[in-house]
Amino acid sequence: MHVAHLELRDYRNYREASLPLAPGVTVIVGPNGQGKTNLVEAIGYLASGASHRVAGDQPLVRQGEDRAIVRARLRHGDRAVTMEAELNRTGTNRLQVNGQPVRSREARRYLDSVLFAPEDLATVRGEPGGRRRFLDELLAMRQPRMAGVLTDYERVLRQRNTLLKSARASRVGASALGTLDVWDERLAALGAELVSGRDALVAELAPHVAGAYQAIAGAAQEVRLSTETTADGDPDAFLERLRARRSDELERAVTLVGPHRDDLLIELNGMPARTTASHGESWSTALALKLASAELLRETGQAGDPVLVLDDVFAELDAGRRARLVDAVTGYEQVLVTAAVAEDVPAGLVGRTIRIRAGEILGADAEPGDG
Repeated sequence: MHVAHLELRDYRNYREASLPLAPGVTVIVGPNGQGKTNLVEAIGYLASGASHRVAGDQPLVRQGEDRAIVRARLRHGDRAVTMEAELNRTGTNRLQVNGQPVRSREARRYLDSVLFAPEDLATVRGEPGGRRRFLDELLAMRQPRMAGVLTDYERVLRQRNTLLKSARASRVGASALGTLDVWDERLAALGAELVSGRDALVAELAPHVAGAYQAIAGAAQEVRLSTETTADGDPDAFLERLRARRSDELERAVTLVGPHRDDLLIELNGMPARTTASHGESWSTALALKLASAELLRETGQAGDPVLVLDDVFAELDAGRRARLVDAVTGYEQVLVTAAVAEDVPAGLVGRTIRIRAGEILGADAEPGDG
């Protein structure tokens, strides 16, 4: 699968944009702040319903406008699919496939995209929340129904925390405790499913990460992944853990047990990467996580190869890592690369070049095929 054509209207700094694309490598070049990342962000938005740079949708709508449109024509072999997202400054966003409304979680049936950007360094060096998001996004990409489990878990968690605050304020009446029992059971059922899903995903992901790290870094370092959990993947054991911590939770008025407090542990040679990895090792680890994700999606995804996006990556890598990364991405049906200057892109990454300035597509060094 690949994106054959991308259209934007009132998206970020683009009033209108029309960009033919093709299989293989496309390099998008432009100084910082001109809009090159906005193009690949739009593709990621179609695939996931979210931006990798901002939490909400309002910054994606061009200033002074009420809505933005992102439209892409996709090619699945001989089959063409058109996806369109309408982002509204107020009101509900809409997603359509071939003119028919679909839910955002169904987008993965048509388009998978794996993007690596400088922000992904925080997955290795940052707080646990970033690593949880990495796992949950990949989990939902591979099993779309898990997006619903995540949404339901977060809703129950909010309700339970509200009840804990009320119980503390009212000195814990019997009715509050009885209601808490009901929410405990729902949290345990959803939380155990999420814990089990993450554990299975990490088990599948780990060997791919280890292989991708060595391919990029060119060093025989041992990379290990594991999960650090506060509760079991069995609903009954999860529920028992909740009950054991109830007095602490009532005192602090917050839920202390569950996947919202868990972490993905990443180790290099037996040491935590978050605190001991060098800058180069951290970059290689973050890249390995994304390349491993792409490999899993390639193996099991309904849409074939994911669109692989490398956003402003090569400027941070030394010559050896640049060359090895080129080797690692060769073979994907479509690879999109952004760079501030063309010299940042290794010579081995041969493809079409598109130049961007101030929200305008200036042209390309070659025209793509018909996709």
